[in-house]
Amino acid sequence: MRPAPFDYFAPRAVEEALDLLARHREEAKVLAGGQSLVPMMNMRLVRPAVVIDLNRVAALGALRADAGALRLGALVRQHALERDGRVAAAAPLLAEAAPLIGHLQTRARGTVGGSLAHADPAAELPACMIALDAVFHLRSARAPRTCRAQDFFRGLLATALEPDELLAEIEVPGPPAPRAGHGFAEVVRRHGDFALAGACAVLALDAGGVCRHARLVIFGAGDGPHLARATAALLGERPAAARLAEVGRAAAAEIDARADLHATSEYRRRVAAGLAARALGHAAARAAAA
Repeated sequence: MRPAPFDYFAPRAVEEALDLLARHREEAKVLAGGQSLVPMMNMRLVRPAVVIDLNRVAALGALRADAGALRLGALVRQHALERDGRVAAAAPLLAEAAPLIGHLQTRARGTVGGSLAHADPAAELPACMIALDAVFHLRSARAPRTCRAQDFFRGLLATALEPDELLAEIEVPGPPAPRAGHGFAEVVRRHGDFALAGACAVLALDAGGVCRHARLVIFGAGDGPHLARATAALLGERPAAARLAEVGRAAAAEIDARADLHATSEYRRRVAAGLAARALGHAAARAAAA
């Protein structure tokens, strides 16, 4: 199939792209990697009057590590997350999750910002960014603003982006403490498929092995990534396996699991509970070994 007719623009500067967004607003779609937008246009699920191709805006492709934090331009390709040593050092959760995003061909073209702005509920990167407490830098012709990752995702394919705004950069803070660890787990039907359910976690311990920081995100099971409230029960405790399993079950009970042709809501909730416990367990073990 072919997309509906549209006007095409290829700006070379961020300001030029923002001016186009300000002029065309809801009529425009931003093209980054195109791994989601192009198929949707070809199937005519979306019919933008204007396509703004960002691939010539070099400023959006920067990847920097600064004082333990990681700054990712929206156009950083997903394969850079698995291959760049700066990512593995500053945000190892991203390096672990990246190889599970589609296939190599997908990651070679797909962008970090594109995945986040698309907000697919089964995508790995939105969940990881929430677990890492990342900050998104949004720009428009009006004024720049920031948004925490946990506030950015608003439901199925919905975000906090205004029609004239662009997700320009993602700021990922360094580990929350010297003894910090991460965990990631997902279930897919085949390698490269979207997750039927998944979980990622970041956990930090003090010198006595007591939990001082815990963030757990479940994805793929509901209409968007879910930051679990149940992890508050871990603070001030030593993360024993039985306790982690209990928190995993409580976290899964928080989500409004969806049903589709791939899985029932009950299956997703049960699998999410096990994956949550597994991700927390890996994070606790890594924190203890740090």
